[in-house]
Amino acid sequence: MNSNIAIIGSGWLGLPLAESLIEAGYRIHGSTTSKEKIKTLEDSGIIPFIISLSENGIEGNVLDFLKDIDIVIVNVPPKLRKSNSENYSEKMRWLHKAVREAFVQKVVFVSSTSVYGEVDGEVTEETKPRPNTESARQLLASENTFREDNGLRTTVIRFGGLIGQERHPINMLSGKKGLSGGNHPINLIHLDDCIRIIQSIIEKNWWNEIFNGVHPYHPKKKDYYILEAKKRGLQVPDYKEDNLEKSKIIDSNRLISVKNYTFTTTL
Repeated sequence: MNSNIAIIGSGWLGLPLAESLIEAGYRIHGSTTSKEKIKTLEDSGIIPFIISLSENGIEGNVLDFLKDIDIVIVNVPPKLRKSNSENYSEKMRWLHKAVREAFVQKVVFVSSTSVYGEVDGEVTEETKPRPNTESARQLLASENTFREDNGLRTTVIRFGGLIGQERHPINMLSGKKGLSGGNHPINLIHLDDCIRIIQSIIEKNWWNEIFNGVHPYHPKKKDYYILEAKKRGLQVPDYKEDNLEKSKIIDSNRLISVKNYTFTTTL
């Protein structure tokens, strides 16, 4: 019998992930903060719940949301830009408390390669994170909230830059002038591979692990984004000449070499 799965966050990644898991035979609870999105979730076969996390607690029927759930997928990125100063790590501590009270056993925590900070050279899962933004620091702290609980089997997946379904950095970079970092490598992953990796974790029981989720194609940013602009008929971005001071390549070694995962979507 397939597991019952709860997905916290049914947005750009969470919704198609839920649809893929439902197709594979799983029963899915999906959370949203918007009443308007309830019908969208229902139409996709998801059992919807309105759940809102804050640093002061959880609003919504989280007990029913987590009832009889075997696996929780935490897919809620920090929102710490501009004037938003939420305490993300506190939000995650409230969620962790609810997960434990519901006797859930397994967690997939969707994280980001931003936790590594400005590390130079090849970055593997063995590289010590050095987060250099508040968002990344709270994300790493939240990873640890779940990973350090021996009563849970938590796997963390650190995704690189996300592309797919009309989402691509070139849409923002098109026509920009004097961009820096053109000699740095890209560290991206397509939505389809994000879904396949998470589904592989669940189906193959890859628990108590950390994975980097980045496609093993790392051309220079200026070469890649100029080509992508031309493909789409967009104005090409302009990169200034600068010295390559730091060059970070995220290596998904554990997925590729240890788990024999094959990235199938081209960038």
